[in-house]
Amino acid sequence: MFLLAFGEITHTARHTAATMLLSLGVPIEVVSKILGHADIRTTQIYAKVLAEQVKTGIHKLDNLFDNH
Repeated sequence: MFLLAFGEITHTARHTAATMLLSLGVPIEVVSKILGHADIRTTQIYAKVLAEQVKTGIHKLDNLFDNH
């Protein structure tokens, strides 16, 4: 039972760390290396795109068209 709980805690900690690093602007390639993933697709499973990052991206696109 302890090993199952430990495994879940470890998974959650890795997921949280990946999400936090991405929210701080760390590139996903760097996060992937930190987590020791050989394939970036593995990192994408852990990492969630934060809603705020999506909003920021849309605003940048809007600003691009507003300036031209």
